[in-house]
Parts: sequence; structure tokens; C-alpha cells
Amino acid sequence: MFTPETIALIQATVPLLKSRGEDITRHFYRVMLAEHPELKAFFNEAHQAEGTQARALAGAVLAYASHIDRVQELAPALPRIIQKHVALGVQPAHYPIVGQCLLRAIREVLGADVATEAVIEAWAQAYGALAQLLIDAEEQVYAANAALPGGWRGQRAMVVARKERESELITSFYLEPVDGQPLPPFHPGQYLTLVLDIDGRTVRRNYSLSDAPGKPWYRVSIKREDNGLVSNWMHDRAEVGTRIDIQAPAGEFTLDAAATRPLVLVTGGVGITPAMSMLESAAGSGRPIRFIHAARHGGVHAFRERVDVLAAAHGNVQALYVYDAPREGDDPHEIGYVTDALLARHLPEDRDVDLYLLGPKPFMQAVYRAGQRLGVPAAQLRYEFFGPAEELVGA
Repeated sequence: MFTPETIALIQATVPLLKSRGEDITRHFYRVMLAEHPELKAFFNEAHQAEGTQARALAGAVLAYASHIDRVQELAPALPRIIQKHVALGVQPAHYPIVGQCLLRAIREVLGADVATEAVIEAWAQAYGALAQLLIDAEEQVYAANAALPGGWRGQRAMVVARKERESELITSFYLEPVDGQPLPPFHPGQYLTLVLDIDGRTVRRNYSLSDAPGKPWYRVSIKREDNGLVSNWMHDRAEVGTRIDIQAPAGEFTLDAAATRPLVLVTGGVGITPAMSMLESAAGSGRPIRFIHAARHGGVHAFRERVDVLAAAHGNVQALYVYDAPREGDDPHEIGYVTDALLARHLPEDRDVDLYLLGPKPFMQAVYRAGQRLGVPAAQLRYEFFGPAEELVGA
């Protein structure tokens, strides 16, 4: 794919990427968003401020450089990137802009003595090959989405048909198509990208679908975040009748609907939203399901009544609620946290389960490691996380 000279030059930058990668990617974002403000809508400002996007990009660039002579080993990571790009509506015309700004950042941060013309040319070749791979793969997904019954390409106008408060922090929005045409199916665990105009500014945000597919609406359940631009706008200003554009459902973190082994869904806080789509879809399947939800207290516990209804209607579904700071009048099944001992009580002896975990990063770290210690096969420990995976599963 690349000449030996190109591979050697890329590999020579690996030590520098390890030490200066975040400096490069932070500079890259500053340059690109200053000179191409039309791209700001594709990025989450909170993640920019926290540095998570810079760290994620630095990790991706380092991984690519480290595997430049065996790029095929990175294939398992590509579906997540492709789905994220499709969800946001990334187009082929965006790639040259990104490439130019990334090469400029490498040159300006490392300096011309290190980032020589030969090094920059090698990186231009490497970036061009990766960009074309992603463009081709994303086109396949766009075309497949458009070919589905009721499918489309680009944005589709929806209207808020219903708005329901699920807890003190989470509200559900039922979105129905303005054109009255059917909606295509999606896979439980996928998400929507909302494309909003907030005070003259276009912003995009991803929110998990929280209901089963096959209904005349898409439901997203949004937690109000402190200083969250979009979450607060949705809670305070989106009402029944508000029109919202969306991209087609996307995401590769999905329920394996064909599996028959026991299913354990372990969620914390707003992580319950994609798990609700999975539970709604799988409850009638007959497979044993344990639904374990951790919350601070009853006031922030969303969907409790609905989960109780599903558990009462389906003998294969068992629910467990764990509160670490219960308030007077709360009725959790357990007080404390999801520990190894608690989780072990809900796993079969042979540990042959599909264990899905969703929630805040520290929660997922704790549950992931508990699953490892208890002997759940690594391939059956499933999670979704923004950022380099090693931040979650590393030591």
C-alpha cells in the first residue's frame, strides 16, 4: 500500500506523536475551526473544552502511525468511526480540509527541522489513503440507509409529537416525520443525530434511541446537563410541535438480536437510555434478562415504572435497582454500588452471558473490571465509550 520510504518516515514520527500528539491535535482543532467555522457544528464544544476530542484524535493518529505497515489490524476500530461520521453527515468534501489542517498542525508544532517536506509528504500519502477508505465505506452506509423502507440520505424533518418527563433530569421526546411517511427500522443501541438551529447557530448532538424499533416515532431521552447547550434547549424550548432535523440512525454498539444466551444489562444514570431500547426489543424473546440499574436516588431514576411493567409481563425479565444515596421514601432493591458480589449473584455459574454496560466512565470502568474478574468472556463484555478505548479498559 505504501512504499518502504513512506512507512519508515511515518514510523519515525511515532515517538513524537506519543509525546506531542495532543499538542498537535489541539492546534489542529484551533486552526481548522478558526479558518473553517462552518465545521463547528460537527464538534461538541464540551468535549473540546474537556480535551476528550483532542485525546481521542491523538490516540487515533498514533494508532495509525504505529500500524502503518499493518493497517489491516486497525479494521475492528473502523466501524465505530464510520458510523460516527455517517451520523454527523460528514461528506467527502470535508476530508481535504481536515487533511490540510492536520498536516499544517504537524509542521507548526514539530517545526520544519523535524516535520521536513519528506515527512509531510509521507503523512499526506498516509492521510489520503485513510481518507479514501473512509469515504468509500461511508458512502456504502449512506446508500444502504437510503435504500431501507422509509430510508433517506441527509437530513429529515421531524416534529416533537410528545414530550414526557422520565425523571428529575431526563425527558423523552417522541419524534415523528413531518412528511408522514414511514420510518426505517434501526438496531437497538443505535442513536440519532439532532441537527438544531439555536439562536442562529447550527449544532449537532447524538442521543441514543430509547424505544424499540418498528414504531411510528423515534424516541430520544435526554438528560439535562449543567451548561449543556443542546440538552437545556431541548428541555426548555422544544415543545410539542417543534420541528427538528435528524440524520438517520447510526452506531455499531447494538444488541445481538440473534443471541439466545442470558442477557445482562447494567446501566448507570443516563446510560439507561440505549438499554431501554434493548430491553423493549428483547423482553419478548424468552431469553433470560437481568436489568440492573444504578442511580443516586429515586428522583433521578428514569423508566422505573416501564421496566417494572416489562418485568411483570415477561417472566424472563428480572430487574434490580441499586441506589447509593437513597432519599426518604425511595424503595431500591439494594443500597450501595454495583460490586463484584452483587454482579456475581446475577450471572450464571458458567459466565456465558452477553453483558452490556452503559453509564458514566467510572461506572463502566468498575463494572467492566468486575466482569473481567468474574470470568465473563472478553468478547461478551460490551460497552460504548467516547474516547480511546484504553481510557476505559486499561489498567
